[in-house]
Amino acid sequence: MQIGFVGLGQMGSGMAANLLRAGHGITVYNRTRAKAEALRSQGAKIAERLADACDGSAVITMLADDTAVENAVYGDGGILSSLGKGATHISSSTISVELSKRLAADHARAGQHYVAAPVFGRPEAAAAAKLFVVAAGPTNAVQSVAPIFDAMGQKTFTVSETAELANVVKLSGNFLIASVIESLGEAMALVGKAGIDKHQYLEILTSTLFGAPVYKTYGDLIAAAKFEPPGFAAPLGLKDVRLTLAAGDDLRVPLPLASLLRDRFLTLLANGGDNLDWSAIGGLAAKDAGAK
Repeated sequence: MQIGFVGLGQMGSGMAANLLRAGHGITVYNRTRAKAEALRSQGAKIAERLADACDGSAVITMLADDTAVENAVYGDGGILSSLGKGATHISSSTISVELSKRLAADHARAGQHYVAAPVFGRPEAAAAAKLFVVAAGPTNAVQSVAPIFDAMGQKTFTVSETAELANVVKLSGNFLIASVIESLGEAMALVGKAGIDKHQYLEILTSTLFGAPVYKTYGDLIAAAKFEPPGFAAPLGLKDVRLTLAAGDDLRVPLPLASLLRDRFLTLLANGGDNLDWSAIGGLAAKDAGAK
């Protein structure tokens, strides 16, 4: 397939590289051109303008937030005005439910398809094509881009023909990850201050009660206080919790833990944590407890 790829951050670079390895023709666009140039040697074409990445049968956006996606879609020479009729915009960004709903409607009016396909996995999973894709949109559109998902991930979950419901799943999942990080941080602060080795404690947890990868991944980071360089930056964690709360507001679902997590991220950022991994909220409990 001929595919455009917009947004070559830590996640997007790995995803685009795997599409190239799978034999797809890829045209990449990134505001910082150097990140696009890194893929030229792997066979990618470099788009001079965003519109140049919209000539194929699909274009993927992997961008930081609603504002970045809105600019890419609705700006001059953006995706909405440049993508051909019958082509598909695949949004893998973690964006608001409301924006995803608007994108679906606007692409449909333009004679284009829209598939929401956010992913679960950190940058190392993106590089290894081990992401989990959560897809939603019209059945024919989702089926037509399935080879793209197969090249980027290890499994695709198709959850609905209503595109924005994929974003509900993604936001709820990130809320749960943040909840695990906070609870692990509090538990480790407790055992650490009692004099128990945090790494041994994590081994006990992951060998008995909590074998899920999320506990191992984030438990290791918290036990080692290894929050740099960020795999997923703390400001993005705050953004996702806020989007989760907004989804709860719209559906009238109280999310008291999400409110607590918002405040934990605000505390981290207020104390200079902008350049830390979002798992750094797991280190706040130890500081609150007066640990070194």
